[in-house]
Amino acid sequence: MKVPFVSFEPMHNEIEDEMKEVFNDIYSKNIFINGNYCKKFEHDFSEYCGTQYCVGTGTGLDSIYIILKALGIGKGDEVIIPSNTYIATALAVTYAGADVVMVEPDITTYNIDCNLIEEKITKKTKAIIAVHLQGRMADMDKICAIGRKYGLYIIEDAAQAHGATYKGVKAGNMSMAAAFSFYPGKNLGALGDGGCIVTNNKELADKCRAIGNYGSDYKYHHIYLGNNSRLDELQAGFLSVKLKYLDKWNQFRRNVAQKYLDGINNDKIIMPLKSNDEYKHIYHIFAIRCEKRDELEKYLNENGIGTVKHYPIPIHKQEAYRNSEISKETYEISERISDTILSIPMYYGISEKQIEYVIDMLNRFDA
Repeated sequence: MKVPFVSFEPMHNEIEDEMKEVFNDIYSKNIFINGNYCKKFEHDFSEYCGTQYCVGTGTGLDSIYIILKALGIGKGDEVIIPSNTYIATALAVTYAGADVVMVEPDITTYNIDCNLIEEKITKKTKAIIAVHLQGRMADMDKICAIGRKYGLYIIEDAAQAHGATYKGVKAGNMSMAAAFSFYPGKNLGALGDGGCIVTNNKELADKCRAIGNYGSDYKYHHIYLGNNSRLDELQAGFLSVKLKYLDKWNQFRRNVAQKYLDGINNDKIIMPLKSNDEYKHIYHIFAIRCEKRDELEKYLNENGIGTVKHYPIPIHKQEAYRNSEISKETYEISERISDTILSIPMYYGISEKQIEYVIDMLNRFDA
């Protein structure tokens, strides 16, 4: 049996007519940037997150960068991020001109270990970026308390957390501002690149919108040194269709995750935490760990099961950061995660037989 790591086919087959209708409407109207579809999606997504404002952007990375720039964070400043995250979180800080300061994760949640944050705070620290990795939100009560204590901005990197909740509050609504990505593989994914910023601060929202539009508050009037990062009409239209089904798709993923959690019983495999009322997981990915990860990956792939490593090389060991301060440090927990983590198939529409096959193959693994 073949089980791909991900497939968009079941999802897209169900909404094909709606997506084509959106495309045809936009194509016929000939408005492709800053039109009504973008306005509608921004309104609907801010309402979904429980925030007052949403600003469409070109990517999730752009979203973090624009937030930092709008907050005045730059050269000489430090921004704390988890050491276990996708490199985009760090790149946004670097692009803003600030220094990346990394804090190790809790190995059971993969998110930033709140008990280790304060020791990394200096007079230069301006913000903490809380990454909601894999679809599970970080401990926002503790992070926000630290932010209040030291007068720091809290920013959410919610690129993998569309619809996830912490104590009943959705990702994106627990900070100064939050960044989302709509990369196609996300739980809410466009048919190309896309992103957005959500916030409850109008002044910040207006500034972010201007920065992402060449620094312009109205046409040919530029008040900031901005860049070009906007959510186009096609992607906004497609996302509006998909947003209606996001909760359904997230619940499907939770159901698949529960079957994995109940069915996989192999002492060589470390399972992720379960979703609960306090931390409502959306399982953007389903990541297991294994000391013999490479052997497990080879075994699964040979048996037709797709896998991905999230992420095989931690940020501080990436060539891009070879001349940075973080490259001189050791992050043992992040390195351990990178050496042992493996994501198994998780997507809307995966069949019962495919789920059972993945479970069976994992239970048979004996390297």
